[in-house]
Amino acid sequence: MRMRRMKNLESRMEKCAALRITNPADFKGKWRSLKEDCTALWVEVGCGKGKFTAETAEANPDVLLIAVERCREAMVVAMEKAQAMGLQNVYYIDMDVAAIEEIFAGFEIDRLFINFPDPWPRKKNAKRRLTHRGFLDKYCRVIKEGGEIHYKTDNAPLFEFSVEEFAACGLEVKNLTRNLHENGIVGIMTGYEEKFHGLGTPINRCEIVCKPFILPPEEKKAEISEE
Repeated sequence: MRMRRMKNLESRMEKCAALRITNPADFKGKWRSLKEDCTALWVEVGCGKGKFTAETAEANPDVLLIAVERCREAMVVAMEKAQAMGLQNVYYIDMDVAAIEEIFAGFEIDRLFINFPDPWPRKKNAKRRLTHRGFLDKYCRVIKEGGEIHYKTDNAPLFEFSVEEFAACGLEVKNLTRNLHENGIVGIMTGYEEKFHGLGTPINRCEIVCKPFILPPEEKKAEISEE
């Protein structure tokens, strides 16, 4: 997410320090210690300004939600929102999701949300798409077997690419729709989603059931060489 630089970013971040995890690697395998009575660990990648994050945490007080966002200007807005709502079950990390295996242990996550990721439309950038098989491999190493990825996008070509990637990896896809809100609002919407739904843009959504899988040797080698 691109936003203008904030002159007062650091002071705003400091005011939300209780919600920000600055040493995420220290929590690897121990995230539930932040809420010992939690029934599940959910992670959102690319939370943006955090409307979906805050409302999801509020609607599920028994769940521990970790939001990942590499744009600090967006993340501070998300933290301020959660803080104003008095939420006690959500924390934020400013990092790139490519490093997800560095901060979550194997099969530690119960559910992962990917909402409206960058489509990276050029073919040469396909491996940067968050639903590319290289990323799916990472997710399925940290999400428990049978856990789910909940995915939404307004970008039809990206959705079709993603569905093909899920199939190529042998992952089960459930509740697939190419027009989520056709008959009325379904679930919690992101701010971006509200805007584009209001313009009449169909929202694509599906759920993916995770399981370990093995990338072909040549693809795995390519992934390692690019990291």
